[in-house]
This record gives sequence, C-alpha cells and structure tokens, in this order.
Amino acid sequence: MSDDKGPLLPHGGYKKLRSYKVAAAVYDATVVFCDRFIDKRSRTHDQMVQAARSGVRNISEGSGASATSRKSEMKLTNTARASLSNELIKDYESFLVQRGLRVWPKESREARAMRERLQQEGAPGRACGPDGKVRLSGLAGLPDFVA
Repeated sequence: MSDDKGPLLPHGGYKKLRSYKVAAAVYDATVVFCDRFIDKRSRTHDQMVQAARSGVRNISEGSGASATSRKSEMKLTNTARASLSNELIKDYESFLVQRGLRVWPKESREARAMRERLQQEGAPGRACGPDGKVRLSGLAGLPDFVA
C-alpha cells in the first residue's frame, strides 16, 4: 500500500481482494485441470492456462496502475474479467459439451452448492472423505479438488 500523504493515489493490496484470491485459485486449478485432461501440446491447453493467468496478472497490474490512473486500473480489471468470463468459462463449457457431460445452469442446485463451498477460504491440503475422494473444502482447496 502506498503512503496516503505521497503524490500517488493509494494502490496495491491486491492480494487481499476476493477477486484476486478467486482468480489465483482458478489459475492454479486450471493448470492442474489442463495438465490432467488436455494434451500439453494442444492449443486449447495453452489458451486455457493463459486466459487464467491473464485474469490473475491483470488484477495485480490494475492494482498497481491505480496509483496513477483509474482509467488504466479499470481497463486492466475489465481485461481480467473478460479473460476469465468470456474466454476461460467458454473453454470449460466446450470441454464438457464435447465429452457429452452436463453443463450446470448458473442457478442449478449443483452450481449454487459449488458457489457456497467456494465462499469459504478453506484450509490448504487435501480434505478426503471416507471413500478416499478429495472433497472441495473451500477456495484454497480448488486445485487439490481438480487433481
């Protein structure tokens, strides 16, 4: 965080933002997902990982840019949203459709339950159920859940 008395506007602190935490977990989980389910040499693998990375990096860059330009901050934030919402989600949907798997409607019981689980930060590490399957224990557990 910058000094409020200096010439620059307050900036930084992006690691505390919920949007950054979610984007970072999505990036980590996307890398695990792509390495597990998509050929590493394929363009889709690269595109999905780069879209997820773009979401994280643009949030941090936007936070830094906010010191001198709110316009740059908003542009980078919108780029992050577009990378995650317009690109990455569509790639995940395509993956499901191409394999004959169901895409959950946004307000389906399953989607609401998933969002509820992801509201919690969760403890790092694998939370296994009695059957040995990894249970999603919160945002921090998303990459382990995908693995």
